[in-house]
Amino acid sequence: MRDKTREERDAIRWELEKRYGFDGFAAQNYPDVELIVDAIFGAGLSRDFPQELFEGMHDAFAPVVAIDVPSGMDGATGMTRGLSLMADLTVTFFRKKPGHVLYSGISMYGEIVVADIGIPEGVLEEIKPQTFENTRPEYLPEAETDQHKYSRGHAVIVSGGPLNTGAARLAAQAALKSGAGLVTLNGSRDALAVHAAHVTAIMLSDADLGVLMQDKRITALCIGPAAGIGAATRARVQVALASGAAVVLDADALTSFESDPDVLFRAIAANPQRPVVMTPHEGEFMRLFKDLTRQSDSKLERARKAAIRSGATIVLKGPDTVIAAPDGMAKINTNAPPSLATAGSGDVLAGIIAGLLAQWRASFDPVCAAVWLHGDAANRHGPRRLTAESLIEAL
Repeated sequence: MRDKTREERDAIRWELEKRYGFDGFAAQNYPDVELIVDAIFGAGLSRDFPQELFEGMHDAFAPVVAIDVPSGMDGATGMTRGLSLMADLTVTFFRKKPGHVLYSGISMYGEIVVADIGIPEGVLEEIKPQTFENTRPEYLPEAETDQHKYSRGHAVIVSGGPLNTGAARLAAQAALKSGAGLVTLNGSRDALAVHAAHVTAIMLSDADLGVLMQDKRITALCIGPAAGIGAATRARVQVALASGAAVVLDADALTSFESDPDVLFRAIAANPQRPVVMTPHEGEFMRLFKDLTRQSDSKLERARKAAIRSGATIVLKGPDTVIAAPDGMAKINTNAPPSLATAGSGDVLAGIIAGLLAQWRASFDPVCAAVWLHGDAANRHGPRRLTAESLIEAL
């Protein structure tokens, strides 16, 4: 702004006043400012912010304290509307907003402080929010004195071929470590020969999946980790969904339906009472939900729309994993460290979800707990030398 003429500055001031109803701050200079308090807009900004408004402030080199969100940030989506001033500290009130925990704009907030300004807790009962931060689970299944292994749930993990057994084995080990009473790896005899050299407490079955799933003591099934892409996996997914057990669909189980996702969604809809969980990363998500692009909506809204469309609980993975249920309820996870970006980490997550679903006859709560436990295990291990195997041991 300092290189603009008085006439140019006056024109900008007039335009900002006409559009936004206040004097344009960009028409001012800030040579001696020691602190900027950014309180121009709150969390509900719904229009793009003009670049001219911040030009002078960017020249000030002063620390910035933002109220609710830095102006220019959309508190509902975490995305920038036009241009935003990067804050060193953001003070918000009563509760965080979705934008405070979605990774797309998290670098803009600096330290986030939630301040109490006297809003009563009863307000939550009135507004009935459907979006929450995913925090430490209040409940996890525990062994009871009168339980036996089958009453603690039986999870089946479908294996890939003999040269692709590792991912399913990681999922199976994670399911067992998560408390399932029994875990069975199902696959070809050649694949099971490889598994047999690595596992002990995990059972092995080369039975046809449809025959195996006739055992109603099986309460959860996971298919996808290195299962292979194509007709064989599609057929096994349909068998799994028809069984009535809770189903976790990961990786290849999702990509196998890329050409016709509606076939998958119809199979899910055939039994809406049976929990189904999909665990895509962004690439897998786009294969099933091609119209839900990153540019169209926030990560939160894309996951929510995908859950409603598919009838499954969606776990859209990333540093800000979003868990969204078909009824609109959603949680955003915040405890995942960067060290989770390692081979096999997603297979472990799929196994934890299967293990909790096997014990816990529900959908949304055990999935949220599994995502939190996955991040907590990585934090317990520490950032150095984290592998999928050591992640399981840290559970």
